[in-house]
Amino acid sequence: MAVGYQGLPRLHPVAGIEVATLSAGIKTPGRRDLVLFSLQAETSVAAVFTRNAFCAAPVLVARQHLRQGPPRYLLVNSGNANAGTGETGLAAARACCDGLAERGGCRPEQVLPFSTGVIGENLPVERLLAGLQPALDGLSEDGWPQAAEAIMTTDTRPKLVSRRIQVAGRPVTVTGIAKGAGMIRPDMATMLAYLATDAGLEPALLQACLERAVAPSFNSISVDGDTSTNDACVLLASGRGAHICLLYT
Repeated sequence: MAVGYQGLPRLHPVAGIEVATLSAGIKTPGRRDLVLFSLQAETSVAAVFTRNAFCAAPVLVARQHLRQGPPRYLLVNSGNANAGTGETGLAAARACCDGLAERGGCRPEQVLPFSTGVIGENLPVERLLAGLQPALDGLSEDGWPQAAEAIMTTDTRPKLVSRRIQVAGRPVTVTGIAKGAGMIRPDMATMLAYLATDAGLEPALLQACLERAVAPSFNSISVDGDTSTNDACVLLASGRGAHICLLYT
């Protein structure tokens, strides 16, 4: 247990973003290891990824899919990084996207895959696919705390934060989770992080905000000098709250 740990803070749901978590048996039976984020069609999405030249398969696929348009789902697994797995790993990541697209009613390129865990082992695709329908059935706006625990690997505690603020007299919610305890070095330093707000921001502005925030934070932290193969930070804006695109320059 981490020293001084005070337990989980209250996480505010983000309107328009649903989350589900379950155990797919990817590495440890009974442990939560699969997280699904469902995004409403109007959600803006921004993301930054590791600059490691040796990127894991899900990073390569997520980057490619993000260039083709806004996603409907983020699919995250822990326990297996699907890194160092070559063409087999790419095929596995795409198979997971195909499986979720078929069950979730979208195109495969509207799914962004993310993985964290053991490097050099093939992703157990069939176990992951078997968990997709239960995950879809369990989606809820209140699913953030469970997701924060499910993405952990060597972390001693979940990392999560949530705030409600006023912007131009209207309430705005920001909630986020992250994981990472090792392989932390500048050029993405928390391995996986997912943040969401109900504010309305255009995609280009959202991307600029994320890049500006990451520069003095995730890209400035160093623990062990190793840059992960799987790092990603994703920022979602559902547009269900205050529209603040014109308030910042």
